[in-house]
Formats: sequence, C-alpha cells, structure tokens
Amino acid sequence: MAQDHDEVENGFNSSRNDDGHHHHDKKDKNEGEGGKEAEEFSVERAFDGKEVPSWRKQLTIRAFVVSFVLSVLFTFIVMKLNLTTGIIPSLNVSAGLLGFFFVKTWTKFLENSRILRQPFTRQENTVIQTCVVASSGIAFSGGFGSYLLGMSDRIAIQSEDTNLGYKNLSLTWIIGFLFVVSFLGLFSVVPLRKIMIIDFKLTYPSGTATAYLINSFHTTAGAKLAKKQVRTLGKFFSFSFLWGFFQWFFTAGDNCGFVSFPTFGLKAYEYRFYFDFSAIYVGVGMICPYIINISVLLGGILSWGLMWPLIEKRKGDWYSADLSPTSLQGLQGYKVFISIALILGDGLYNFCKVLSRTLVGLFYQNSSPETAKLSYDDQRRTRLFLKDQIPTWFAISGYVAIAIVSIIVLPHIFHQLKWYHVLVIYLFAPTLAFCNAYGCGLTDWSLASTYGKLAIFTIGAWAGSSHGGVLAGLAACGVMMNIVSTASDLTQDFKTGYLTLASPRSMFVSQVIGTAIGCIVSPCVFWLFYKAFDDLGVPGSEYAAPFAMVYRNMAKLGVEGFSALPKNCLLLCYVLFGAAIVINLIRDSIRKEWARFIPLPMAMAIPFYLGPYFAIDMCVGSLLLFIWEKIDKAKADAFGPAVASGLICGDGIWSLPSSILALAKVQPPMCMKFLSRRTNARVDKFLGF
Repeated sequence: MAQDHDEVENGFNSSRNDDGHHHHDKKDKNEGEGGKEAEEFSVERAFDGKEVPSWRKQLTIRAFVVSFVLSVLFTFIVMKLNLTTGIIPSLNVSAGLLGFFFVKTWTKFLENSRILRQPFTRQENTVIQTCVVASSGIAFSGGFGSYLLGMSDRIAIQSEDTNLGYKNLSLTWIIGFLFVVSFLGLFSVVPLRKIMIIDFKLTYPSGTATAYLINSFHTTAGAKLAKKQVRTLGKFFSFSFLWGFFQWFFTAGDNCGFVSFPTFGLKAYEYRFYFDFSAIYVGVGMICPYIINISVLLGGILSWGLMWPLIEKRKGDWYSADLSPTSLQGLQGYKVFISIALILGDGLYNFCKVLSRTLVGLFYQNSSPETAKLSYDDQRRTRLFLKDQIPTWFAISGYVAIAIVSIIVLPHIFHQLKWYHVLVIYLFAPTLAFCNAYGCGLTDWSLASTYGKLAIFTIGAWAGSSHGGVLAGLAACGVMMNIVSTASDLTQDFKTGYLTLASPRSMFVSQVIGTAIGCIVSPCVFWLFYKAFDDLGVPGSEYAAPFAMVYRNMAKLGVEGFSALPKNCLLLCYVLFGAAIVINLIRDSIRKEWARFIPLPMAMAIPFYLGPYFAIDMCVGSLLLFIWEKIDKAKADAFGPAVASGLICGDGIWSLPSSILALAKVQPPMCMKFLSRRTNARVDKFLGF
C-alpha cells in the first residue's frame, strides 16, 4: 500500500503516501532482505510441482468475499487514523496475513465438508491483498481527512473564510465524485507495466516484500508461522478492542477519560504533552521506523514545548489579545501556516529528488544495454507475466472514455471547477502518474499528496478568489491525487503479481474491483463518523482531522497570497521552509549510518498543529519493540508486526460500535477528569464542602 503518507498523512504507508508517507514497515524490510537471500536458492523451484491457475481462476468468489470483509475492516482503521492525526502505517502485511487466515479457514471448512473445488494458491492470496489495499486506499486518496473535508462548512467556519466558498457534504455526490476520478490512474500506467517491471526492473520495495511474505505463507514452514502470527494478532486485537470499550465508560463529557490523562502533570497537559493510552498509536509506533517516531516527538517538543509558548508571550503585540483561540489571525495561524511551510519544503525537496532520480534512471536505462543472464526464477516470472497481455488500445480507450465523462460530470459537482481545468489536469496526468509510479519503484515513496498540492496552487490561482478558487483548487487536488496514487498502487501490485506468478490481468481486475468497493465503503464509513461526531474537524477534539484545515489554508494561500498571515508569520514560514530543505540535504549528503539519525521534516510537521500526545504513544510502541528486540530479536521480527496489527485493528474496529453509540445518543455512565488543587478547592467551596 503506497500511502503517500507525504504528510505522513500520505503516509508512512508503504508505497502510498508520499513525503515519506509510504515507508514500508520493519517486517516488510526483514522479509525483503530474507527474500533476496532465498532468491539464490530459487523461490520458484519450491513451487515447481504446483500448477499456476489461469487468470480467471485466480479471481474467485471467495477471494472477493474475503476482500470485501477485510476492506470494511481496513477502511475503518484508515479512516480513524485519517481523522485523528493523518499518520497511516503500511497495512500490506496485515492484509496479506488476514487474507491468508480467512481463506485457509474457509478452505479447511470446505475440505471437512468435502465440497472444496479449488485449493488456495498464492496467486489468489495476492488477489485478496491487492483488492483490500486498493479499497482501503480510497479512504486516504478520497481526501476524507484532507481536501474533501476542507471544502465543508465546518472547516470554512473555523478558517473564518466562508466568503471564499464551501460545499455541503453529501454522501451522494461524494460517491459519484470518487467513481468519476478513481479509475483513471489505473488505465494511465497499464501500457507501461512491461517497461516498469521487466525492462527497468524497478524494485518496488513494499510490493517485493509483500510478495516474499505471500510466497512464504504457501510453504509448509511459512504456513505454520503464519498460523502462530494470526493467533498473536487475534489476542492483541481482542485486548485492543476491549481496552477501547473499557475506556468508553469514563468519557461522559469533554476532556474526560484516559485519553485526557495528564501523565506528566496539568501544565504539560495544557501543552498536549501526555500519554493518552491509545492502543492504535502504540501499534503504529511499532510499525513505523524509529526515526519517524523520534522525528514526530522532536517536532512536538520544538513547537509545543518551545515555539508556541514563546509566541504566546507576544500576545497583544504580534496578534490581538481579543481573538478567539481558533482564529487564524492569532496563535492558531502560526500553528497552521508554519506546519504548511515545513510540509511544502519537504515535499518540494522530495519531488525534485525523486524526479531527478527518475530522469537519471531513465537515461542510464536507455544508454546501457541489458547483458545480465536471467535466472530460472526471472525466466519463469517473465514468461508468465507476458503471457496475459492487457491490450494497449483497451487502456487508452478506457482512459479517454473516463476523461470525457469526468470533464462533463465534475463541473456539475463543483461549479467552480471548469471543464478546461479538468482537461488540463488530464493532459498532464499520465506524465505525472508515470513519474510517481517510477519514483515509487525506486524509493518506495508515493508523492501523491505533493502532486495534489501542486494542483491546489495552480488551479486555485488560475480560478482566482472571485471565481471560487479555494473550492476549485481543493477539487483539483482530489482529481490529481486519485490519479497518481492509484497509478503507483497498481504498478506496485504488478510487481507483487510478477513475484508470485499472479497474472497482470487478475491484478488489474482485482484493483478495479477493490477501487469500486472503496468508492462505496469509504464514503459510507466517513459518513458514519461525520454524523456521529459533531466535533469532527474541531481542533482539540478526538477527530481533529488536522489536514482538512491545512489543505483549505493551502488553497487560501494559493488564491489570496500572504496577505492573511499574522505578524512575523511569513518570516517564520520562510525559516522553516528553508530548514526542511537543508535538513533533507544533510540527510542525503552524509553517510547512511549517520543519515538515519537525522529527523524527517515531514514527520516533524504533524505535531506542529496537533500537539505531541500521539508522538508519545508512538514512542512507547517503539520502546516496547526495541526492548523486545534486545531480549529476543528473532521472535520480535516474526511477531512484532502481528502484535502491532492486532493493536491497530482492535482499536480501529472499536470506532464502529462507538460511532453507533454516539448516533444512538447513548452516553457513557462516568466522567473521569483531573483538576488542579486550586480548581478543586473552588469547586468544593461552590458546593459547600
């Protein structure tokens, strides 16, 4: 899953999130390294006696039933992460593992009933994993925590710019919008699959790691380990779910419960330094690389521990003392725009880096003839990969047909977005989709959200403030993000299919079906959250959706320029923008053993707006994994991702019953709250004690 976790929002999703948003997890890395060693002994010889099913037989009903169930599960998880902090780890391992478990359970039941017709193959496992990741990926690229929510009246009111336009959210037009824009990227890279996978031999680290994982499941030893991993995942899933249920009983008011536990004292809590007992972010911390977690914590200390308290002392000088806490003319403006500066600095640097690597890679690819002799594995994989062709005319006609529909339909959904805006996006989209897919193959970073920001500024400025530039920019961001995100995802899936002998046709069909499932499931899950939690998108709430505010204000900057910034904010933005570029330059110019200690600016930017509380959760997860690795590294490598996935899945799924309880107006019975001694004394005096 390439979550452009560019914002780490884009994520720290392997291959799906951009500015670092798609970092594959530790398990992926270990599997990838182990896989390369195993390659010397030939992976495919271990499967010599097993027939490779035709592409139609790889697409089974049971595979898509399991995919649908897992899609709902992972959509809830991604949606909760999206609407809380925007940090989304790679869920490829969880999808592959749970897909294996569900179908194995299914086939065992059918074997006992003597009605099993087809054995479970690694190709079918790959189809499930592809479908689930494609579906849950829409929860990210659909912009429910960023550009889409940024269009709403809730965010417009907080940004104090309702005059610039907003769009009332509706389930109907959201589903229609996603169906119109989510499939174009799939057709844009289909003609390039042979060039990417066979000619250029791009690595696609996450796709490769996932393939080795799936291959290992289908060996005797791997199947035994997978069963133990699933058992471990189940235990921690149950613990995490029950822990979320237990916490709910103490949240009968604002700032109540364990999520508001002032771990380091009330003054530290005021600046959002506390451990909030969130199982989901402890799990995220166990999956994300150590440097990500440390970077997020450093960003929280720099902003909430140093910068904001100092700027607060300038109240009445730098900004008016009479402003509300949420006014962008006050302290809130510094939080939003300085975090935007860091994100844009990091995004610009990585865009240039990946683009330059892409161009250099293409140059050397064309100038150096291929002389290496193919191994047995490569010969077999190449033969089967080229066997089931997807006609180029099909891809081109599909792209043109969807583009024509989009050009007609999108201006009816967003009146501010004109047909010629959409046409220009679609003329450039195939080139940008190729760049993103190629860069993702080299670096495992999908820059989808960076391309989305590019669309915000260009289309927003083109439309102008008098013609709804803010909404036009946000809508254009959605169009661009969906194209380049799905393009890199599909190419990543082609790599996984190449290594597991899954047909490109079955990969394409699975991606299309997964995308269609996501276009329905993701909006429905979002709508559940949106209707259940009235404070969704409000700073400081459980579902603050920080990137909604960030994206809207990026669009506002593109339309209005810097006139809306508070005093000295622009200077600080320049400093942080430059710092992001310098830090990245230092990371890339020193030796790797030292570079791993340099923080990532994109990760540092997240707590600038939200606060460092979730960074503490993530660092607790990192610390637990670190201690476990010191005690028993082999066991930590084998079961760490399963424990992390269990914690993430359990807490993520608890959001479903908690949403239903909120919709049904069922209130928790108690409020656990912490007061200072002085406040407590005043309360006692008031009550007459």
